Amino acid sequence: MTKFYAGAAILALSSGIAHAQDLVFEKGEGAFSWDSLEEFASNNDFSGESIDITGPWTGADAELVNSVIAYFEDATGASVNYSGSDSFEQDIVISTEANSAPNIAVFPQPGLLSDLASRGAVTPLEDETAEWIRENYAAGDSWVDLATFEGEGGEDRLFAFPYKIDVKSLVWYVPEQFEELGLEVPETYEELKELTQTIADEGETPWCIGLGSGAATGWPATDWVEDLMLRTVSPEQYDAWVSNELDFSSEEVVNAIGEYGWFLQDGYVSGGREAAATTDFRDSPSGLFQFPPECYMHKQATFIPTFFPEGTVVGEDVDFFYFPAPESGDLGQPVLGGGTMFAITEDSEATRGFIDFLQTPLAHEIWAAQGGLLTPHTGISQDVFPSDSQRALNDILLNATTFRFDASDLMPGEIGAGAFWTQMVEFTTGSQDAQATGEAIQSRWDALQN
Repeated sequence: MTKFYAGAAILALSSGIAHAQDLVFEKGEGAFSWDSLEEFASNNDFSGESIDITGPWTGADAELVNSVIAYFEDATGASVNYSGSDSFEQDIVISTEANSAPNIAVFPQPGLLSDLASRGAVTPLEDETAEWIRENYAAGDSWVDLATFEGEGGEDRLFAFPYKIDVKSLVWYVPEQFEELGLEVPETYEELKELTQTIADEGETPWCIGLGSGAATGWPATDWVEDLMLRTVSPEQYDAWVSNELDFSSEEVVNAIGEYGWFLQDGYVSGGREAAATTDFRDSPSGLFQFPPECYMHKQATFIPTFFPEGTVVGEDVDFFYFPAPESGDLGQPVLGGGTMFAITEDSEATRGFIDFLQTPLAHEIWAAQGGLLTPHTGISQDVFPSDSQRALNDILLNATTFRFDASDLMPGEIGAGAFWTQMVEFTTGSQDAQATGEAIQSRWDALQN
């Protein structure tokens, strides 16, 4: 559910973040790719020009993006004004319709970007940018596909540059608890199932699951299904599911829902299925930290440490592993997540220059070094990450063979943020089976088309 918590830092950010006019790291010092900045500066002079950028980042995240922007300003002489808004989605629609759009808009959801691109409100990027992404981002084709939409004239073009990614394919655990039971981190999906059974056989509870989220209750279950779709069908079938070319009632989707159900068996979930359906997702990982533990594993995205007990140190008190793919088959290492994309909504030479700046390793390293940014850019220095845990999180992106965006965020709101959520709650409680769940969601989608 990226749109609610995409801005949450992966780990606690250090205090004292500088304003946009300051450089938070002295040029030439540390493990940063300063040569990439020097080369960019030698080829780009935008003195006297200004760029307006609007995005979803506010508070600490706004200061972090401004700390990155400061290096672009220093290199080019341009002036950049970033404005963050909690109502970005509404604001950007209004500004484009009023012909008062900023030069760049940072979209947290591809759906809105696709809609505006089809209306001609977004300027396509160069073909060279698409080729750069293919060659320099891990699972590069996946990122090009994610940012490619049909324009006003009906032609598919690259409309955005992906930047700052969130990973959802994670399982959190307490290493000390694993050691006490002699458990090992699983490397395949088959081993994850075996581990679940082993913990249950020891008389312990393997999982904590919580779907509660107020009016958005149910979304954590959709993340489970999305990850399981990526582990049971091809990326192309996942895409077909997102666009409803593959029905929710199909064998493939019903199977993925059923796979999620496998983890809900008696003795596998703290409190049972009813508790899983009603426990608030923010409270659900607390079972990891009880003594004795109420559970041993919790599946959730990079933002969840925000809700761990105060003082919890990731990498010591708690750790994570990649939600593994099956050993059988050729699905590689798929990663589910979310993220943001920079798109041009009012073109200029300096604006194009900023998109080029995002291709430099330094544009990723500055934020990553302060915490809270993951990137598939294969050229960044791994030494800039402030902890081994954040470096390990980023490795999941770098090792991905396929990346796919959260499916529910790509579907029509009445499905992805409606029927999918509510019907997964019904399935989690056990009041209906996987087939009935898929059929109920598909019935709602069919009704939208009539």
